[in-house]
Amino acid sequence: MAAITAADVNKLRTMTGAGMMDCKKALTEADGDFEAARDLLRKQGQKIADKRAENETSEGFVAVNVSEDGTTGKLVALACETESVAKVANFRELVQRILDAAVRTNAGTKEDLLATKEADGLSVQEHITDLMGKIGEKLDVTYATLTAEKVASYIHSDNKKGVLVGLKNVGDADTTTVGRDVAMQIVAMKPVAVDKDGVDSAVVEREIEIGKEQARAEGKPEAMLEKIAQGKLNKFYKDNTLLNQEFVKDGSLTIAQLLDKTSKGMTVTDFKRVAIGA
Repeated sequence: MAAITAADVNKLRTMTGAGMMDCKKALTEADGDFEAARDLLRKQGQKIADKRAENETSEGFVAVNVSEDGTTGKLVALACETESVAKVANFRELVQRILDAAVRTNAGTKEDLLATKEADGLSVQEHITDLMGKIGEKLDVTYATLTAEKVASYIHSDNKKGVLVGLKNVGDADTTTVGRDVAMQIVAMKPVAVDKDGVDSAVVEREIEIGKEQARAEGKPEAMLEKIAQGKLNKFYKDNTLLNQEFVKDGSLTIAQLLDKTSKGMTVTDFKRVAIGA
């Protein structure tokens, strides 16, 4: 059995960021073999991931990057179980590491991002699993990417909600303010689609049926139900599709009118809204 010194423990702690006792235990089990000890610590993280798979992750941190030319945005949300973990340095550093990997590789999907290899040979997923072993909590990643003529972004003050929004027909307009305003609108008002054409057909059918049932319960004639339901559906579009929503900062304008007022023909092509715990 190899003698495990304080220097050995400190070396492994520096290499992995794991706690002193965890490092000592891993080195003891590995008989002083540092690589084997690192593997043991990694397996510990996987055990925690498996054990806590059903736990709720309602805290965390959102980070965003928009390319210098303003045409591509990346958004990463790393969720954890407790607020205290979301505030520690190595958690925030991991969020930035994941975002940097997304930007560096232009990852198209979450799966691509998690499989990305870092300079140390470990994948993004392995780094996440390692941190789970250190903090003892479940971690969960959400990833969004968006490309457009111009991409705007916004992160809410609680750092748990973020938005990317794509704009087109911007012309020579400075989109800094309007882009931020529209992104803030998306965070606050949670639209389900850009416009009514983007609403899932199943949602439309459900809203029509709900409208009919409400009208029927109010004693309206059967012949009037379809027309009443269509009216309620139009109200649903107004409340729940971005371009038709009233601008929260100025109720006299819809978002479509706000954009057109800023630059003739400007509109939204797509948006990505990510919220931790909501």
